[in-house]
Amino acid sequence: MTTELRRLRNYIGGEFKDAADGRITEVVNPATGEVYATAPLSGQADVDAAMAAAAAAFPGWRDTTPAERQKALLKIADAFEARADELVAAESENTGKPLGLTASEELPPMVDQIRFFAGAARLLEGRSAGEYMDGMTSIIRREPVGVCAQVAPWNYPMMMAVWKFAPAIAAGNTVVLKPSDTTPASTVLMAEIIDSVLPKGVFNVICGDRETGKAMVEHSTPAMASITGSVRAGMQVAESASKDVKRVHLELGGKAPVVVFEDADIPKAVEDIAVAGYFNAGQDCTAATRVLVHESIHDEFVAALAKAAADTKTGAPDDEDVLYGPLNNPNQLKQVAGFIERLPAHAKVEAGGHQVGEKGYFYAPTVVSGLKQDDEIIQNEVFGPVITVQSFTDESQALEYANGVEFALASSVWTKDHGRAMRMSKNLDFGCVWINTHIPLVAEMPHGGFKKSGYGKDLSAYGFEDYTRIKHVMTSLDG
Repeated sequence: MTTELRRLRNYIGGEFKDAADGRITEVVNPATGEVYATAPLSGQADVDAAMAAAAAAFPGWRDTTPAERQKALLKIADAFEARADELVAAESENTGKPLGLTASEELPPMVDQIRFFAGAARLLEGRSAGEYMDGMTSIIRREPVGVCAQVAPWNYPMMMAVWKFAPAIAAGNTVVLKPSDTTPASTVLMAEIIDSVLPKGVFNVICGDRETGKAMVEHSTPAMASITGSVRAGMQVAESASKDVKRVHLELGGKAPVVVFEDADIPKAVEDIAVAGYFNAGQDCTAATRVLVHESIHDEFVAALAKAAADTKTGAPDDEDVLYGPLNNPNQLKQVAGFIERLPAHAKVEAGGHQVGEKGYFYAPTVVSGLKQDDEIIQNEVFGPVITVQSFTDESQALEYANGVEFALASSVWTKDHGRAMRMSKNLDFGCVWINTHIPLVAEMPHGGFKKSGYGKDLSAYGFEDYTRIKHVMTSLDG
């Protein structure tokens, strides 16, 4: 007996459609390694159609009032909440994530973030109107930028889709959103839910691969390109967008330092860092993957962290005892395993370091010690359930090691010394610094980095403003 594969389709101008040329890709459940659906492999004709639909819808959506946009987003949030079980199931099949944790740790923040941007739609701020020149009144207008081409990643397909479309639509833009080719199911379901709320063409979803995303970014219609992805992908987007001077919003890789001083609460630090490093199989650009520990507590910390890793479980989505599921795809599994296989002789695998099971793409919680600052695994993003540990002698060396990578997204400091915490937070060259915690996010605060971690902010009023443009209007008081 052959099980019929689910058929996912693009959502363009309020209609669900196959790719114009009929091409498809197979979608694999990473927990089983089995194909469960097909999705369109969209080409230029599909991109053209989606951009045309978004462009046609833009004038009408731009001219809606903030109150109308708020009402629409609140309806979307309510609808997502009402169909939470469906969204969680789709996301789990997409990614292999644990059902329980997806329901408790991802769905509620997503809904909250949509509601935040619904409120932000009515709270745009700017310099007050006034006479900055004799006889002239100046007014600042904040306007939507236009059509936004958005590319979401595979590590958090649902949540990253929300981070893309919610601020853009709240600001009065229209959207063409492409999910990753490995995780389109939950985004297509979102389109089904949103269909009854937004006017046709305001929100469009096209499935496809890297070439589809490239065609979106290079298209003449969008005024802005937004991507969450790898540094390589971000650089390609920035280069492509520069040809017609599009706005670019990039949220790229990370290599978060976790600086643990000798006065830290070791049991709490170990427990929290293990969760922050292994949650979602470490497939998080803010994951606590690069731990720097003061030399006086190094051995004690490593032993405790190795035990925490050994006590951490990965497994099937319906297993309530697991912290994380599989890596997203066989290429990602190969990448993570490759870092461990290429470790230098001075490194020591304290825990894990191997694939788990014969089915799916599961990898054991791993701890590696004895590393040097210029080692490959320290400098490059692993994006898997691997935590590295280095030793430092003093605050100065801790900062040197922490800042000594090309990424600059997130970091954390663990100490009871308030002055030290403040000095570190000032001098750590990262877009976010947590103190005695790691990884919590709230809708009101910005998320985004520096250096090769990209530019632009997600979440918060800053993220909302990224999807607006500023216009100065000056009028003569003489009539």
